[in-house]
Amino acid sequence: MIRRAHEHASLREPKLKDRGEPDHPGAARIAAHQILGDLPHGRRVEFTFDGAAVAGREGEPIAAALFAAGYRVLRTMPRFGEARGGYCMIGRCTDCMVVVDGIPNVPACLTPIAAGLDVRTQRGLGETTVEPVAEPGP
Repeated sequence: MIRRAHEHASLREPKLKDRGEPDHPGAARIAAHQILGDLPHGRRVEFTFDGAAVAGREGEPIAAALFAAGYRVLRTMPRFGEARGGYCMIGRCTDCMVVVDGIPNVPACLTPIAAGLDVRTQRGLGETTVEPVAEPGP
C-alpha cells in the first residue's frame, strides 16, 4: 500500500509546541532535548555580527547564537562568493569561519561568545594585515 503525504500530514508537523517553543518553523533554541535534557540557563550577553547587536548565552558557540538569532550565512567562498554556514559543526571543515575582533579564519562552531565580541562575515579567505618582520641584526 502506498501512503500519500496528505494522508499523513501529522508526520510533517513541527513538534516544537510540545517543548514550549514557537509552533512555527524558524530560528529558535532547543530548550528541552529528549536525550541531552534541558538547556542550562546562562548569562545573557550581547555581541555584534556585521554591526548588528545579537544576544546569546555566555559561553555558547558563536554559530549557535547566530543560528538562534536567524543568521545562516557565516562566510562566502573566495572565487564566486557562494554563501556558507555551518556544516560539520565540530571544527573539521571551514564552512563556519568568521572574522572575530579583526582576526580571520575563526571557527564559529568552536569559539564561545563573550560580551562585546565583534563578529563579521568572512569574505573569501579573510582579510589579514601582515606586519613586516624585522630582520635580525648582526
